[in-house]
Amino acid sequence: MTDRLYYDNAFLQNFSAQVVDIRESSRADGVSIWQIALDRSAFYPTSGGQPYDTGILTATSRNGATLEAAVEIVEEDEQGEVWHFTRKPLLAGTPVHGSIDWRRRLDHMQQHSGQHLLSAVFARELGAQTVSFHLGETMSTVDLSTGPIAHHSLERVERIANEIIAEDRAVTIRAMERGEAESLLAEGHLRKLPERSGSIRLIEIADCDLNACGGTHVRSTGQIGGLLIRSVERVSRGARIEFVCGLRAIASARHDFALLSRAGLALSVGSDDIPAAIERFQAEGKSSIKERQRLREELASYHATRLAVEEMIQDNLRLVRRTFTDRDREYVRLLASRVCATVPRTVALFIAAEADPPRIFLARSHDMNLHCGEALRETLAAYGLRGGGSPDLAQGDLSREQAESVAAKLGADLRSQLARPRPAE
Repeated sequence: MTDRLYYDNAFLQNFSAQVVDIRESSRADGVSIWQIALDRSAFYPTSGGQPYDTGILTATSRNGATLEAAVEIVEEDEQGEVWHFTRKPLLAGTPVHGSIDWRRRLDHMQQHSGQHLLSAVFARELGAQTVSFHLGETMSTVDLSTGPIAHHSLERVERIANEIIAEDRAVTIRAMERGEAESLLAEGHLRKLPERSGSIRLIEIADCDLNACGGTHVRSTGQIGGLLIRSVERVSRGARIEFVCGLRAIASARHDFALLSRAGLALSVGSDDIPAAIERFQAEGKSSIKERQRLREELASYHATRLAVEEMIQDNLRLVRRTFTDRDREYVRLLASRVCATVPRTVALFIAAEADPPRIFLARSHDMNLHCGEALRETLAAYGLRGGGSPDLAQGDLSREQAESVAAKLGADLRSQLARPRPAE
């Protein structure tokens, strides 16, 4: 098994090792992905919610030539072997120099140690136990078994966590046998215990937390560099807390400040006045929507009167058929209703062709013996289309190629069905 150097020194950035095994993981488009096992490694494999390390493996030949293989993924198999995924093969027995991506490692240590601290404070202050942890590329989360958490409680937990960070308490690593660890768990001194036998690796934050963990951690809470709770949401198991630590917290705060600055410039106000400005614009927006709707309804009424006048009654039926390419669907729908409410013995057959797909509307005045929903459904079904609605108003979507032919057929069917010749005098 690989000697895991990060267990004893998470700050180790460079190391020497030897390739003990290699195998082809996959091949696509002529490019192979290789899995390399080393006798010792400082690369952390994905485990316990913490992602893998990345970096470089460098091999030097006898003549001095070097080969650099980028380590893209690190995983642990079921037997406990650590595999380093690269795109370049290295023969078994080859001496290598390993170098991890320190920025990525430091970030992971800050987030993971911050999670231990945050989980401990939540458990102590609110009795909320952590049931899962995820360290993402930009944000990290812990799921807590708890009910709703008040905003002031979140602020208190965040404040206490940052006070412990400022105290720069020691973060230490120790190992003990399972029996002793189980005693600590029963006494409430240990927060959780994995289901494995043998020696248990424990991470301790002085006078705060003792937890079994195989991840990489800082040496003192001060190296976490600050903790910021970003959000909380309800999940099936309780509450999900999104947080950032260290350099991520700085980047997050800077991002938020940039957004606030842009918003302030757009609203022509300072950052502190943004909420009031948004509320003002929302109120103005609601008022504008109401005014716009009022004007649309007035316009539709005038427009409906004009259409009714333009179309004369023939055989006791006024069939108003139009296609609109410059009006939205809601306006055309409103217009169809208004036309039929304006004059008797009227059927409106309108197509709104401004957007795809075009939409057909069928409306009738209350004195017409017509069920618009049934009539439109029957006609559209003959073209493999769907539509329907109430007796007064129905609608359905068309293809542009079929729109005019559907409207023409429906118009002809309606005139045949509804028109009544005037009786002879």
